[in-house]
Amino acid sequence: MPNDVRKAVTGASIGNAVEWFDFAVYGFLATFIAANFFPSGDDTAALLKTFAIFAAAFFMRPLGGFVFGPLGDRIGRQRVLAVVILLMSGATVAIGLLPTYASIGVAAPLLLFGLRCLQGFSAGGEYGGGAVYLAEFASDKRRGLTITFMAWSGVVGFLIGSVTVTLLQALLPAEAMNVYGWRIPFLLALPLGLIGLYIRLRLDDTPQFTELSKTERVAKSPLREAVTTSWRPILQVIGLFIVFNVGYYVVFTFLQTYLIVTLKFSKTEAFTSMTLATSVALVLILPLAALSDRIGRKPLLIGGAVAFVVLSYPLFLLLNSGSLAAAITAHCVLAAIESIYVSTAVSAGVELFATTVRYSGFSIGYNICVAGFGGTTPYVVTWLTAQTGDNTAPAIYLIVAAVISLGTVLTLRETATLPLPQTSDRHEATALE
Repeated sequence: MPNDVRKAVTGASIGNAVEWFDFAVYGFLATFIAANFFPSGDDTAALLKTFAIFAAAFFMRPLGGFVFGPLGDRIGRQRVLAVVILLMSGATVAIGLLPTYASIGVAAPLLLFGLRCLQGFSAGGEYGGGAVYLAEFASDKRRGLTITFMAWSGVVGFLIGSVTVTLLQALLPAEAMNVYGWRIPFLLALPLGLIGLYIRLRLDDTPQFTELSKTERVAKSPLREAVTTSWRPILQVIGLFIVFNVGYYVVFTFLQTYLIVTLKFSKTEAFTSMTLATSVALVLILPLAALSDRIGRKPLLIGGAVAFVVLSYPLFLLLNSGSLAAAITAHCVLAAIESIYVSTAVSAGVELFATTVRYSGFSIGYNICVAGFGGTTPYVVTWLTAQTGDNTAPAIYLIVAAVISLGTVLTLRETATLPLPQTSDRHEATALE
């Protein structure tokens, strides 16, 4: 990998890792946050409010996409990526410094809500911006592998967050964890964010955006141009990422609680399963991305979607068999299927857009999908399980999501190894069937 591409991968990936680290620690520390930011007496209500604040961040992401996407298409990718990591890390550190409900009353959860919204807003510019940045630095022949470092770094950040919280809980007494221990992971975002900001401030902008700037072909109104010239690719990204998000949040978020609450495994057993499943993803994602550069995006996307349709229900039956070994095996196979799809979807989505509107178009489609099918997935599958009394209900939701995404994949034209289009008129000629 050339030095400029390696530098771009490091700069883009670190912000995404910080984002997913933040996501993981909030989720794993939810019970401590509930105890510190809401009145005592009703633990369930406090926990639900904590998760409601967690979900609020997802609904801020499209707004971030609408703001940062066009900004990145107008002033450059590098500048916007520097701004979003600063906002994200600052909000995370501030959560770790917040006074509790016992200190300032109702202002505590309100401040928490505001900071989570700021995290979501900044995240709306992070994932799409990082993916676009890597796409525009990558060679045509290795673009899939290069872009997919975004997805891979997200899994790394999630795993680091999970391990950090688990170690703190193992090393600190329960009282210490409740008083100050829960703050430590949030405060770790300060050095992580500063390192990421330092790296991003030293990055150059992408060759493709620089070329547009020199020829004065940068879009004056990227949002309007994206919506008018690239509305179909935006819709395709939304459909493409439905099973990406549903699968991700089922496999790497929901199943942790499902193993403990529904299947009655211990927290240690659930953590072991989650760690192994995450490790499977870490091992598979990058080699599969490299494979997509050789055989194309569509074969892997179709294979991943079909595997979810065919295997989700049998794997949930295996999860419910009562055997820990069987449950872990099912969890790891689900992670492997998700890895097939994750390894290719980001590249396929980014490649649909011209340079003039790539940041705007991809960010809008991706963030609308995350808001609708990302943070809501654990709630929806929990509700479905409760309403039906059927522990395999989440599999049905996965299957429906996979069918919709499969239908979308079939409308895409193969884009692997093709040059990225610079302007929307060329994009219309090359990206649509």
